[in-house]
Amino acid sequence: MYRKDGETYFIVDAHVALWDARPENQRNIHGKQFIDCFYDYHRNLSPESEVWPYEEYLYQGGERLVKDLFEDGYVDHAIFQPAHLGAFYHNGFGQTEEAFALTKQHPGKLTYNHFFDPRFEQAGIEQLRRDAERFGLKGVKLYTAEWQGDSRGYKLDDKWTYKYLEACQELGIRNIHIHKGPTIRPLDRDAFDVADVDHVATDFTDLNFVVEHCGLPRLEDFCWIATQEPNVHAGLAVAIPFIHTRPRYFAQIIGELLYWLDEDRIQFSSDYALWTPRWLIERFVDFQIPEDMPEYAPLTVAQKKKILGLNAAAMYDIPVPSELQLAPVEPQAVSVA
Repeated sequence: MYRKDGETYFIVDAHVALWDARPENQRNIHGKQFIDCFYDYHRNLSPESEVWPYEEYLYQGGERLVKDLFEDGYVDHAIFQPAHLGAFYHNGFGQTEEAFALTKQHPGKLTYNHFFDPRFEQAGIEQLRRDAERFGLKGVKLYTAEWQGDSRGYKLDDKWTYKYLEACQELGIRNIHIHKGPTIRPLDRDAFDVADVDHVATDFTDLNFVVEHCGLPRLEDFCWIATQEPNVHAGLAVAIPFIHTRPRYFAQIIGELLYWLDEDRIQFSSDYALWTPRWLIERFVDFQIPEDMPEYAPLTVAQKKKILGLNAAAMYDIPVPSELQLAPVEPQAVSVA
């Protein structure tokens, strides 16, 4: 948890990963292109004091994750959102076994979400059933631009994706996290388009669709979808580091999200190890909308508490100490003339 100015914040980092992009795990040139693009985001959007050496960035390991999140980073609970990228890495990019083992070592601190790829059709659905039982899945992370054979992406409203979402309903996997954000080399930009979120959110109203990276650079498209689909949520991964390099741009992002979605459907994410949570949390708690941007309302402490942890905690049934919860809003009396 984080304390500042007499306020205490319960922190849920809703999007973290353990990855292995070392040369021995790279299947081809695309594996190097991918991690190099990640590193460019990390280096260009981080304060100089927070930039890791490239070699350390290729593989962080569980011990460092625990230190960066829970010892140094104020995080009370974190949720793994892995990307497989089997076309680029021999053993996958996200490290399933290491991440799940870490989750078991730290009960109450970590949740492991897994992934599926609808292009594996029925065999993949059977695998999803086994994964749901083994990992106790409450959520999955989808990478619609991932390569598979000759395919360089899929859509959420494809026939087989619908079959997988129906399986999620049956299995109690209610939280569907989708990378819909900036392109990562060599993946295709259009494969991350947000339009297909509209279809599935309408047809699967009992599932939560968390659009990671809030659709950037398609923020306006995302907001128009989310305002009419109450089960669509925004993840701040990749968006929140702009609080350092382009604070006015971040003010626009958070201002638009709060205008269209309100504070109940926005989740803090460091996207570890792209960035570490400590400085992001400190900056966000201190952040305020500039006075010369009056089209956006000032950020309140209650809004920041929801975004930094209470929203994701509610979605994943993560226990929050009573003293860190917000007081319920009392209904206002209506006068009768």
